[in-house]
Amino acid sequence: MAEEVRVRIAPSPSGNLHIGTARTALFNYLYAKKVGGTFVLRIEDTDAERTSQAYIDNIFDSLKALGLNWDEGPDVGGPYGPYTQSERFDIYPKYVQELLDKGFAYECYCTPEELEAEKEEATKNKKAYVYSKKCENLTEEEKAKLRAEGRKPAIRFSVEKAQKAFHDSPIIHFEDLVKGDLHQDTSLIGDFVIMKSNGSPTYNFAVVIDDMLMKISHIIRGEDHISNTFKQILIYEALGAEVPKFGHLGMILAPDRSKLSKRHGATAVSEFVEKGYLTDALINFVALLGWAPSDGVEIKTVDEIAQDFRIHEVSSSNSIFEYDKLNWMNGQYIKKLSIDELKERLKPFLTKYDLSSMTDEQYTKMVEATREPLTILSDITDAVPYFFGDDVEIDEETQTTVLDTETAQDVLKTFVEQAQDWEWTEENLHEKLEAFRGYYKEKGIKPKVTMWAIRGAVTGRTRGADMTAILVVLGKEKSLNRAKKAIK
Repeated sequence: MAEEVRVRIAPSPSGNLHIGTARTALFNYLYAKKVGGTFVLRIEDTDAERTSQAYIDNIFDSLKALGLNWDEGPDVGGPYGPYTQSERFDIYPKYVQELLDKGFAYECYCTPEELEAEKEEATKNKKAYVYSKKCENLTEEEKAKLRAEGRKPAIRFSVEKAQKAFHDSPIIHFEDLVKGDLHQDTSLIGDFVIMKSNGSPTYNFAVVIDDMLMKISHIIRGEDHISNTFKQILIYEALGAEVPKFGHLGMILAPDRSKLSKRHGATAVSEFVEKGYLTDALINFVALLGWAPSDGVEIKTVDEIAQDFRIHEVSSSNSIFEYDKLNWMNGQYIKKLSIDELKERLKPFLTKYDLSSMTDEQYTKMVEATREPLTILSDITDAVPYFFGDDVEIDEETQTTVLDTETAQDVLKTFVEQAQDWEWTEENLHEKLEAFRGYYKEKGIKPKVTMWAIRGAVTGRTRGADMTAILVVLGKEKSLNRAKKAIK
């Protein structure tokens, strides 16, 4: 019987969904879809001080926006729910007791001050700190005395006992789905806390219990969890549970190879969406951070990527988050949008303008004229101000280097005189402007200089959308009024 594949993403709601977590979610999702498995979402919200409902909502909204819909989770359900860790606190003590009964865990009554003294002693002796295990063999009388002092015990996992019970050597190995053979000397780990003195489970313990009860078969996560994996393997074995397969992904680094942070640009999925990145482009780009399509074609849908995805071919190296490449890819996706869909997608980035002053035909023409250079949707905000209002703001460079010249002034006077009689349709304007450029070319003036004068007066810039389209959208009266105002 084939193994049922169950993967999960288990974010902590202490911030908005980071692009790195989204990449981890995507690779889990792709692996599940490739093999017909189940993709589980679990919220790890045990850190009450850092947890926020707003962050939980952001995680949900961001994953859904990316098309990473979970098969089981908080608002879907499933056979192993609930899927919010804080609602599962009554589950963990049972398994702590099982480890205590089996001799793989013990009560630790050490105070924070005593533990800090141990760490300082290790630092002074230039040794890596490992807990002294001084509470492992306390007698019942000694425990009673410590409890009488008001001490509440934490529960520690006995690494050495678990290692000796299940491994021939202190060095334990596992075959990572991405990185191959990984190993660690467990004598360097030290007995770690699995239940705090306040009764709350630690991460390494709770995650094992949750994954075990939810029958997670494959755990694909960031390489920063590798050191945790050896501890977790020992807990699985001590509980007599099947150890899942692990795959650890390289980090996502900024272009300067430092940790990706806000100083490099957007880092949360919602920030990218707010800036005008299309989620289809974002998910396509993220899929290429550590993985490459077999046919070399980079622009693909999520379904196409899932069919081609191979976890063992994911690079074990770190990936560079190239914003320039994302911008290029996003621009490609923008070009693929129908004009009607693009018009809708652009509206949130045009709120500073009065779209009601335009007919739908004018709005359509404006979008058609300005879409080509767009790399992100928010680029439209700065691309179109001259389409709105009666007057236009002329930038200083355009005023001094173009409009104030004798040539420009002559061009504008002639333009106003001749254009009064032009039929204001796109076809006719295109024809008339061609003839106008030709007229000045015969006088030794380059066509671009001629058009700079008209463009500068009408738009306040020397670059922008097709001039014919601009004149059509603005209309005859507004176009000529702007040209007249630029004449001294």
